[in-house]
Amino acid sequence: MVLQSFVEVLPDSHFPIHNLPFGVFKPKDSDSEPRPAVAIGDYVLDLSIIAAAGLFDGPLLSNSDCFQQPNLNKFLGLGRPAWREARATLQKLLSADEPTLRDNASLRQKALLPMDKVQMLLPASIGDYTDFFASKHHARNCGTMFRGPENAINLNWFYVPIAYHGRASSIVVSGTDVTRPRGQAAPTGNSPPYFGPSRKLDFELEMAAIVGPGNELGKPIDINDASDHIFGLVLMNDWSARDIQAWEYVPLGPFLGKSFCTTISPWIVTLDALEPFICHPPEQSPPPLPYLAEKDSKNYDISLEVSILPHDQQHESIISRSNFKHLYWTITQQLTHHTINGCNLRPGDLLGTGTISGPEPESYGCLLELTWNGQNPLSFSGTTRTFLLDGDEVTFTGYCKGDGYTVGFGKCSGKILPSHN
Repeated sequence: MVLQSFVEVLPDSHFPIHNLPFGVFKPKDSDSEPRPAVAIGDYVLDLSIIAAAGLFDGPLLSNSDCFQQPNLNKFLGLGRPAWREARATLQKLLSADEPTLRDNASLRQKALLPMDKVQMLLPASIGDYTDFFASKHHARNCGTMFRGPENAINLNWFYVPIAYHGRASSIVVSGTDVTRPRGQAAPTGNSPPYFGPSRKLDFELEMAAIVGPGNELGKPIDINDASDHIFGLVLMNDWSARDIQAWEYVPLGPFLGKSFCTTISPWIVTLDALEPFICHPPEQSPPPLPYLAEKDSKNYDISLEVSILPHDQQHESIISRSNFKHLYWTITQQLTHHTINGCNLRPGDLLGTGTISGPEPESYGCLLELTWNGQNPLSFSGTTRTFLLDGDEVTFTGYCKGDGYTVGFGKCSGKILPSHN
């Protein structure tokens, strides 16, 4: 049976009834509290209204106040059975042949709000944020750039899903402006280090997993249970100041070159919605150690695009096309490795994939790669870039193509503002 909603969904919409991603919003020009929602076409469905009407009547959600919260954390902590119960309930309520919401004009008016009338917020309270380095193509390109092709990828990379602990306080929702960071960069000759606005500001095309139920301190998550701890995925731009990063990263890794801002898209697309787009990950050679060896290893066929809108132009230009399926380490391997030492994850934690680059130059996921660290300026729409200029607006999109429908992530965008003096 073909799924269809009574809510009009345009053919190119990212949010058909097959998707129903979860987010948090509040009405514009209102003092209302934030509340959870799902996206359907050009509307948000207010889950606090649906819950108050008693329409979440399944055994796991009927007595829960998870949709009366200002974020999704309580719902995330309930786990996959509750997530699936919510998804099934919402698909039924929104379907074309179900009268409960369709024929109740008063309830429909309160629960369905046009997207242009709401402000999207961060979907969860993010307690911790970890950023991985899971793309082999990105690792090889960066290694070749800085160490030469003979030592492009260190041996440990093929055994360890490499990551660093990021700064959760500076994670922002799509549409938030990004102030150019200031910091130190490498000295020239005998002069002291440069200090001032970053001269090599970059984007990083990433996605991120949103953690559901966590684990107790000291108790790792088994690789074959890891998917039950991942609610879904968002788009993520881990903005990077390459000059600051290059000067500071030895010996402890990224700090001020990364911590100034990370942007995520507002809608979390669930793993259940992505299930039709499962594909095989790249072959892992050498084989991973037993604790990372999956019985059923999965990636997802998610098309990704990066566009730039310069401040003096009216139309954006696509400068990169990549795909989530290029990731070498799967999101379940990343999560399991994160906990193997006993580290405890919590609902709402964010696990970034690292830059998702493909094998071809047009699929590279950052300007560092696209311009080969500024050596080969990127030309588009009558202009060029080595790194980002003030006023540039960078937008990511991601989507999966189904049979007559699209499961998408919406947009992840940010505009560069000049550095503070």
